[in-house]
Amino acid sequence: MEKVPMTAEGYHALDEDLKRLKTLERPAVIAAISEAREHGDLSENAEYHAAKERQGWIEGQIADIEDRMARAQVIDVSKLSGSQVKFGATVSVVDEDTEDQARYQIVGEHEADVKLGKISIASPIARAMIGKEMGDVVEVPTPGGTKAYEILKVEWV
Repeated sequence: MEKVPMTAEGYHALDEDLKRLKTLERPAVIAAISEAREHGDLSENAEYHAAKERQGWIEGQIADIEDRMARAQVIDVSKLSGSQVKFGATVSVVDEDTEDQARYQIVGEHEADVKLGKISIASPIARAMIGKEMGDVVEVPTPGGTKAYEILKVEWV
């Protein structure tokens, strides 16, 4: 069973999602199935089929989240330190071509969200930065060619 690295924040978000699915979504779909059954013939009952499909999706989500939580290797970022980039680090970079600056936290695959500044440990930019330090320049292969980023800061937030 392969461990899945994740931050404590990511684990908490999964736990909240699981609770919502089990306490709100699951009972609601069971009620919808029960109500649709009362409408008679199930073979041509669109409400029933839609509710059963939704139930299957919810049960799949629950199983997926429970699996990820069982395999989670929760890493408390607040206890990490150092000057090298590694899992959990928040890294400020500047694009050497455009001078655009960005700030990313390196997190587990399932908690990545670029809009929130969280990138997956498996992403090309994160893989390029792992083990590097402030002042280092990393080259990241992209579909449009190689991009160079200078690491401005490594933080443990």
